[in-house]
Amino acid sequence: MTAPARVIVVLAAVIERGGRLLVTRRLKGTHLSGLWEFPGGKCEAGESHEACLARELLEELGVRATVGKELLMTEHASPERTVRLHFRACEIDADPSPQLGQEMRWIRRSELRTLEFPDADRDLIEMLERSA
Repeated sequence: MTAPARVIVVLAAVIERGGRLLVTRRLKGTHLSGLWEFPGGKCEAGESHEACLARELLEELGVRATVGKELLMTEHASPERTVRLHFRACEIDADPSPQLGQEMRWIRRSELRTLEFPDADRDLIEMLERSA
């Protein structure tokens, strides 16, 4: 009998300003390096979704965030782990500044397909394109 795959909860922010979405590029040497993503990260044990996303945006982009409603939840399973990814609408209090040296862009919904995102983001991208 094999042990159940561990579940990793990840939060990602969908931040839109002036018709553009904020995306960042995963750093070299990290899982899925070079791919674009919506900013966020792993939830710590006992941390609420709102606290996780607020912490991640402060650490990664130097901004305070108001975490809004969940737009989509998706799961991606592999033999060793299941990633449960929650996309939440967010507003930020200032202009973001990459704190980790990551590349950052504001893009239109119509530009989403021009960048390479992880497979886990596919459903959200389709949803955002439909509501453009």
